[in-house]
Amino acid sequence: MKRYATVAEALDFVREQGVVLASARGPAPTLTEVIVGEPIVGSWWGHAHSHHIHTVLEAVKESGDVLVCRLINGKITLVHRRLWPALVRLGKRFTPEQVAQVCEEHTPSGRHAVSMIPFPKWVPAKVAKQAREFDEQEALADFAAWVPTRRKAR
Repeated sequence: MKRYATVAEALDFVREQGVVLASARGPAPTLTEVIVGEPIVGSWWGHAHSHHIHTVLEAVKESGDVLVCRLINGKITLVHRRLWPALVRLGKRFTPEQVAQVCEEHTPSGRHAVSMIPFPKWVPAKVAKQAREFDEQEALADFAAWVPTRRKAR
């Protein structure tokens, strides 16, 4: 029988990768596929192990070790805490929507509510201090694939 990733294994994967997509396809690994150990065709909600995916994905999002944002192509992106100082250092290079914290909640009525905590309000004081001391070139190395290119003035 196939073994699926635990919460601890999924968190380890996010820590190792630094930046992952929650479920979308794109230029970063996709956590839902890591959780089930195979590519997912269509929505993960239709996968035979969707309940396991949901349980692990929600635990990772709520762990306190990941920032849930829309950094990559407007898709739900998970950024591990170890990269927060670099992300904060580069914060002004991203759009406000990319670096806002996404908070998801299921209301008592069963409705899914999404709210945003704007950047830099979600940034812990310790991370803000680390970011001020962080070398910008090192930060760029961590996020080069996702930093928007600046347009030249005419």
